[in-house]
Amino acid sequence: MFQHFRDYLDRRLIAVFCFGIASGYPWVMISSALSAWLKEEGLSRSAIGLFGVMFVAYSINFLWSPLLDRIRPPFLGQRRGWIVITQLAISLCCVLMSRLTASEQLFNVALFGLLIAIFSATQDIAIDAFRIDVIGDNEKHKLSLASALATAGWWTGYGGLGAIPFFLADMPGWQWNEVYLVLGGIMLLLSCTAFFIPEPQTHRLQAQQQATQSYQALLGNSASPTMWQAISCWLLVTLVEPFRDFFKRNNVKLALSVLLFIFLFKIGEAFLGRMSIVFYKEIGFSNSDIGTYSKLLNWWVTIVFALIGGMVNIRYGIYRGLMIAGIAMAASNLMFAWMAQVGPNKVLFAAAVIVDGFTAAWSSVALVAFISLLCNKAFSASQYALMASLSTAGRTFMASASGFIVDGMGGNWSLFFILTALMVIPSLLFLRTIKDDVIRLEKGLART
Repeated sequence: MFQHFRDYLDRRLIAVFCFGIASGYPWVMISSALSAWLKEEGLSRSAIGLFGVMFVAYSINFLWSPLLDRIRPPFLGQRRGWIVITQLAISLCCVLMSRLTASEQLFNVALFGLLIAIFSATQDIAIDAFRIDVIGDNEKHKLSLASALATAGWWTGYGGLGAIPFFLADMPGWQWNEVYLVLGGIMLLLSCTAFFIPEPQTHRLQAQQQATQSYQALLGNSASPTMWQAISCWLLVTLVEPFRDFFKRNNVKLALSVLLFIFLFKIGEAFLGRMSIVFYKEIGFSNSDIGTYSKLLNWWVTIVFALIGGMVNIRYGIYRGLMIAGIAMAASNLMFAWMAQVGPNKVLFAAAVIVDGFTAAWSSVALVAFISLLCNKAFSASQYALMASLSTAGRTFMASASGFIVDGMGGNWSLFFILTALMVIPSLLFLRTIKDDVIRLEKGLART
């Protein structure tokens, strides 16, 4: 166990942690900070919930993910180049949002929020692919450690740095739109990581060349292919081959089963997360309270349990990690139902945050490691994005209706959180049915 802790000091894994911060940070801009800004502008719960539709970008980013496997930026390499490009774009959007007034320019606020979501979802493709590519084939145990640091980094960006806008918003003279100028500046600083880590080496070009030859033969191999043949071959290698390879290597039945489980696993957590800031403010917590407990405390709790979770997954397996995390997710949601009955009790708030941090950390570490095992490095951006997008689908298509559900329940927050706890059960039942396949994947026996 101590050896695994020392492995966390690997320079590549430290870079994974820093990229994780950059991955989680944009969620502050379009989730918690934006929800608080809109709430103070007087928007209804239903309207704020609808703003969650912009998270659809994270659910469909697999549609353009093959481009990040195929198109190489003119600087910094395949992975780092795309990471920096998207980070600069996010910073620019924050600067533009800082010039807006939500009450008078709500459409523009939504537009730039959507652009941040698109650039952030694209950044995630490149960061996830970097994490997979940087781990050697003879270091599979480090996938769990990399997943742990990616999770810890994500929550450092979302929870640790995410406290900053709430503290600024409570300071005299600060408006929410001005806070976005600070958020953009911090994103610029985070982009520096890509300049201090080498580009990972993979067999991507060889795999793409082999696929090109296969599709050329399919289209009619010739010494002088027509323009149509050349374009068709490029599109097939770029858009089709990553997904054909995924289903071929993991077999169609298992691949579809895994995709369904990934979709179901975090739906309850997504519904809770979408309304959490609104809930905190409605029962009487201040912006500073939210920053302290929901962000800073949750940040440290998640980091600790993510690091422990990475080592535990190596020792006891990903299946057990997923099952334990799922049960704990339901328990943590029930604590929020209790808080709704008690009111703004800071001790209970802290307890709920600690339990929620544990569940978020363990579930994310196990899920990310599991998905990473299924990926081929030649198409890591495309294949990981396909699976990860399903994990966020519940946060977009379904969780956007969370505000309507609370309103439909007459503002009964306790009943709402009990419902989110029950949402976890179907995924755990399904996980039990694919237990043997998950264990075989961990041992590398399922791949053919």
